[in-house]
Amino acid sequence: MSTTSALLLSVLAEVPVDPDAATAQRWARAELADPVYHQSPSLLELLLDWLWEQLAQAQQALTAFDARTAAVLAAAGVLLAGVVALVVAGPVGRARRGRRASVDVFGDDARSAAELRASADAAASAGDWAAAVLDRFRAILRSLEDRTLLDPRPGRTAHEATEVAGGRLPQHAAELRRAGRLFDDVCYGDTVPDAADDASLRELDTSLRTARPVPLAPMVDA
Repeated sequence: MSTTSALLLSVLAEVPVDPDAATAQRWARAELADPVYHQSPSLLELLLDWLWEQLAQAQQALTAFDARTAAVLAAAGVLLAGVVALVVAGPVGRARRGRRASVDVFGDDARSAAELRASADAAASAGDWAAAVLDRFRAILRSLEDRTLLDPRPGRTAHEATEVAGGRLPQHAAELRRAGRLFDDVCYGDTVPDAADDASLRELDTSLRTARPVPLAPMVDA
């Protein structure tokens, strides 16, 4: 089975067996309420409006068919809803995530690395993986600040922090970028983290404690 087919089947598994056009339209309009869809005239919204109208008319027409034909047509409606979901959650969703701003990591949080690790451990013990992941990532950056590999800077985002840290620790640059994206995705609600995500950050935190940074380039007088 291809990746696309598997993804489509996964989406269809979550779509109601007897899709309601009004409900589907409400879901789509909630998604389209995001400002990124209104940066230019939305052809996608026009297409979805047309599709919901067709679905509503088809549901009314199902009463004129026998049970087997109605079931086939209902399945076709489910397939169509799945394709629309893939469009919204696929290229358009990725474009929205690509345009959003990275999240300020600390805000007014002044906890130490040890306090953040303890908070992450407590959240993990309670099964609150989102809180565990967020505080584990903050602990990583606070530890890098303690080692002067990052200068404390109010308002620094996850992306900015991992880019700077990756420059000092190039052997861990890819892992740091992944950790930063995970932090942003959890903050935005795009990802529901699990124990494996927390474990990967815990492992990264342990590795970074003994990682040797590359020296800073010497200052050259003008």
